[in-house]
Amino acid sequence: MYEIGGVVKVADKMQRGYSYILEAPVGEDFAYGFNPCFSPQQMLEMGIFEGKYCNDCIGELPKEWFARAKISNVADEKLNYFGIKSRQLLSVWKEKGWIYGQDPRGWFQWYCRYYLGRRIEKLDEIQIKRWRAFSRHAGQIKANCKTGDLTCRPKQRQALLQWSYDPFI
Repeated sequence: MYEIGGVVKVADKMQRGYSYILEAPVGEDFAYGFNPCFSPQQMLEMGIFEGKYCNDCIGELPKEWFARAKISNVADEKLNYFGIKSRQLLSVWKEKGWIYGQDPRGWFQWYCRYYLGRRIEKLDEIQIKRWRAFSRHAGQIKANCKTGDLTCRPKQRQALLQWSYDPFI
């Protein structure tokens, strides 16, 4: 199903009747300069978005991504790697104009689909630009925390993880 030329059909709580064609091998052929630290599966296993992000997307995404994922029917900050609240309501994302194109859940949904091999040039450019801009949080941790002190700025570290940056700096 997740091979070049494959068609992925979406039918979850937020999106129905949408499908996309995979144009690149899974986890490969990323745009120049886009070097996420973790795969979506690793991120889900580590604990992101309080376990409440894409737990109804199991039909779209590979089942193995959910085998050890920390997911829940209700948001639970204890499921996050750093054990803290770290997400905003989707309404806030919409209000701020952070939802683009065919991905009503935002950046991580885009990343999951990109990782699987979906390519939409203009959308990919926007989301990769947003990913690059997020690196400022790593700079803030480096400037304000001792190396390896994971208790320093845990909210920013959790946010870095949710954008596939290394939070263990």
